[in-house]
Amino acid sequence: MSNPAKVDLQPAFVLHSRAYRETSELLEVFTANYGRVGLVARGARRPKSPLRGGLNPFQPLRVSWSGRGELQTLRAVEATDTARELTSDRIMAGFYVNELLMKLLHRHDAHPELFMHYGSVVAQLGIGEGVEALLRSFELELLREIGYALNLERDSISNEPLREAQQYEFRVEQGAVIADHPHEDTFCFSGGELLAIGRREFDDPVVLKRAKYLLRAALNYHLGERGLESRRVAAAMKR
Repeated sequence: MSNPAKVDLQPAFVLHSRAYRETSELLEVFTANYGRVGLVARGARRPKSPLRGGLNPFQPLRVSWSGRGELQTLRAVEATDTARELTSDRIMAGFYVNELLMKLLHRHDAHPELFMHYGSVVAQLGIGEGVEALLRSFELELLREIGYALNLERDSISNEPLREAQQYEFRVEQGAVIADHPHEDTFCFSGGELLAIGRREFDDPVVLKRAKYLLRAALNYHLGERGLESRRVAAAMKR
């Protein structure tokens, strides 16, 4: 979608914020119809600012802004629901999802379906749904939305449907190919595992674990040298 000079009451979530100059904040927000948008919240850190305390992550908002270019000016914000109260493991999951959006979405590239999926993930994190299955489903949706959907239904060479009992080597840039001599050094999955991951059937703990393995490799491939700080923090917290 084009970048208009003025937008009013756009559904949004704050993905990231940081202090800017003496009293302002720089925001990255994910919006329903304009994708990821960079905003300056002028004076937001002043004690009496109407914006102070209203720019929390995981809180459904409606935001209004104006301006042109990569960084626009936030004019108003209103909460449409209360912020989700997330426990430590769930807040790290939320920050992980936010960081994925920050690093894999281009600014002003609209993804309304992904926005709805993100809102659902945030809501479910707040009510105690299983974290790992939520994350795997979101990762699959994100890859699909940015044009890198994984082929989890067919052999990438023969185009034949995957066979559940067959072992496949999965190549992120290509897809599944029959593993004639599977061993521990190859990135191998059974056809049944790949099909279940593609259908987002994560009730089986083995499938859920294999999905994490597969999707981490796929995301790392597209992130390139850009690591994820949320992963490093989560790993440090477990030590």
